[in-house]
Amino acid sequence: MDIDGLMLAIGSTLDNVWVQVLLTILAASVAALIAKPIITRLVSRLVSHHKGVKAAEKKKHTDTLVKIFNTAARMLIWSVAILAILNLLKVDVAALMTGAGLLGIIVGFGAQNTVRDLLAGIFIITENQYRVGDIVTMYASGEKIAGVVEDLTIRITRLRDLDGNLHTVRNGSAEVVSNLSYKFANVNVDLNIAHDSDIDQVESLINQVGLDLAAEEAYKEHFSDPIQFLRVDGFDGTAIRIKCLGTVAPAEQWAIAGEFRRRIKKAFDNDGISLPYSHVVVHNGK
Repeated sequence: MDIDGLMLAIGSTLDNVWVQVLLTILAASVAALIAKPIITRLVSRLVSHHKGVKAAEKKKHTDTLVKIFNTAARMLIWSVAILAILNLLKVDVAALMTGAGLLGIIVGFGAQNTVRDLLAGIFIITENQYRVGDIVTMYASGEKIAGVVEDLTIRITRLRDLDGNLHTVRNGSAEVVSNLSYKFANVNVDLNIAHDSDIDQVESLINQVGLDLAAEEAYKEHFSDPIQFLRVDGFDGTAIRIKCLGTVAPAEQWAIAGEFRRRIKKAFDNDGISLPYSHVVVHNGK
């Protein structure tokens, strides 16, 4: 077959509407694949310009924005591809859009919650309220839900709790959201000691244990301020309440608080500091 015959054969093949449909689908697939690394690079570069933000915070922000923009890009690419395919198949797109518009008006009256979810999602993302990987507590429809943010879209948030349950929450239904892993966290520990304890001795022990913990290789990178004696927080029938406070990296407060309690118990035992306990005295009536 000569060159002219080959060109005619190719032209004839490309004139086939189903070949054009397949090429449109292929082009959309390639565009979606190319868009992902481009979006990732652009978002990473944009977030990297934020000064005074820790690397972990930048990664959370980057992962969240990349997920959102990738989803939006795919929706745009495939929307254009579908319109092009409908045009190739001689479907009256204008009439279809008019019908869709009328249907949209009808559905819109019953879609107020969806609109609210979308607006709430936009504010969550643009205001950086929480990101994928953050630990949050939220009150949604009067119910308390807590967990790690596994997925965040413009409409919904997915949280994985400690039991492994995955909760899907509409963004517009969250009334109060507490981010437990944003920038830094406090280790807030309450200790109860017996009334006959020496407060000065207790303060010295707490401060020393806090300093030793913050200096250890396994923990020092997580500390901003070591755990220290803050105040005598109150009295009750069996104990003096002591409050201790330190500042650590986000999401590290629970593990560090547990290790501090373990060490302070050993320190109290070694120095004879008594911990209060309930006891019952039984009197014999004889």
